[in-house]
Amino acid sequence: MEPDAIEIRVVGCLIEKQRTTPDAYPLSLNSLRLACNQSTNREPVVDYDEVTVSEALRRLALRGWTRLTSGAGSRARKYRQLMPEALGVDDGELALLGVLMLRGAQTPGELKQRSERLHGFPDLAAVQAALDGLVERGYVARHERRPGQKELRYEQLLGGFGDEGPEPAVAAAAPAATEDRLTRLERELAELRAELGRLREALGEG
Repeated sequence: MEPDAIEIRVVGCLIEKQRTTPDAYPLSLNSLRLACNQSTNREPVVDYDEVTVSEALRRLALRGWTRLTSGAGSRARKYRQLMPEALGVDDGELALLGVLMLRGAQTPGELKQRSERLHGFPDLAAVQAALDGLVERGYVARHERRPGQKELRYEQLLGGFGDEGPEPAVAAAAPAATEDRLTRLERELAELRAELGRLREALGEG
């Protein structure tokens, strides 16, 4: 099962806050809830409670995308994201994915401007190169131009879609997306089985 919109918002916030407020990272549950619900740099604006965020974190941990941790010198329960390890992305690709998770489909120009706080791309060509790499691995879809727009739009494909799913991507992106999605599902199934085995062992059932 793909991540839902809540999971995508939660992990997107962890990516963002790791770069923009490193002194406060990892995030407590309350800080993460506030990050999810903030009215700036978010589309759409949401109003999650702590239970909703906590449940999303539980599901994300099973996917291997987040981890419970403790802050330096603190026993408080805090959370960090593990997306570079889970997806094999670099800093620039992670920054773009984070912005796409938080604000939906965008053009390369919009992504360059909105990702500056997370990663300093030297120029638009660098943004385009990172997007092309994400498209090739099925993490991002390339959409046709809207009327009056000069640039293509890009959207993350990791999850969070409504009943209608993502907008149709151009055909060139479809085979890679399908192949990578199957690979990702197989990996998630293996991770869930491993987690179940660890739980059984901890309960003395193994």
